[in-house]
Parts: sequence; C-alpha cells; structure tokens
Amino acid sequence: MHEAELRPYIEACQLGERRAQRFIFERYYRLMFGVCLRYMSDQDSVQDVVQEGFLKVFNNIGGYTFKGSFEGWMRRIMVNTAIDAIRRRNAAGWVLGEEASFEPVDEETGWEEDEEVDATFNVHDVMEAMEQLTPVYRAVFNLYVFDNLGHQEIASRLGISVGTSKSNLAKARRNIRNILLTSKAH
Repeated sequence: MHEAELRPYIEACQLGERRAQRFIFERYYRLMFGVCLRYMSDQDSVQDVVQEGFLKVFNNIGGYTFKGSFEGWMRRIMVNTAIDAIRRRNAAGWVLGEEASFEPVDEETGWEEDEEVDATFNVHDVMEAMEQLTPVYRAVFNLYVFDNLGHQEIASRLGISVGTSKSNLAKARRNIRNILLTSKAH
C-alpha cells in the first residue's frame, strides 16, 4: 500500500477513529513485531513492546506530518520503545562493560582484528545467533548494523559511553561469530 492510499487512514487515526487505528495496527503489526524481535529475546517481551509502541504511535500520530515514510516514522517509535524496555529491564545495574576491556576493532569493518574464517552463513543463521545475545549486546549490534547509527548516537540513546558502545559491539560480534562457528561445527 502506497503512502497516498494510507493517508485517509492516518488522518482518521489523527481524529481518534478506532476503525482506522485497527486497520493500521493489523496492517503493520507483523512488520513491527519483526523490528522489535531484533531487540528482544522472548515472544512475550516483543509483544509487550509492540503493544506499547502502537500506543505511542496512536498517542503521537497527530505529530506525523506526512513528510517522510509513515512506516519509517513508526519503525523509529518501535525501536525507541524497545530500547526503553531494555533500559527499564536493566535499570538496577546498567553495567554494560568496561572501556578497559575493549578489544581491537578494525575501524572500516567494525570486526575484531583476527584471522579470517572460511565459513558462510545465511541471514537466518545470523538472526538465530543474535537471539542468543544479551539484550544490551543485541541493542548495540542492531543500532549499529541495522539502523546505521554511529557510536556517539548509540551511546546517547542508551545512556552509555562511546567506549562502552564500541566494546559492546565488538563483544556482540565476537559472540555472534562464536555462536555461528560452533553451530557450523555441529
């Protein structure tokens, strides 16, 4: 469905019409579930984040100005909602790693400087490996790799230092690599 076809539904949502909200919810639920699944490990948490995200979408839809993609606007809300959930979950001790434990990373690729590995993996393999990461590592990895954010913005969003962001990205990648190599060996 094109943006022009969505516009009447979005405008109806801006007026608080429940039928239009239901249409938008049903139209985008699976897609937004997939977005949130990149950040959360269990289905219940993902469902909670998606529900909370849609509440934010409908509460703030009046601020959507039809400049840019509606889907992109919703996606940003969902990602921010997932990050907020991770922050809340870890509020008791947001200990994410020490800058002193930062491993050397190639600035061009972001991967640890290491010997090359002769193995190929598909997207499904990588997504399964990501599910095994801690929520914090997964969040940094997603923000850097999929959302193309720099370490400064990741640090700002997560309330951590730039060094911690870099360290967590390196550890996330190392863990994914180890998970993938272990699964290929079996």
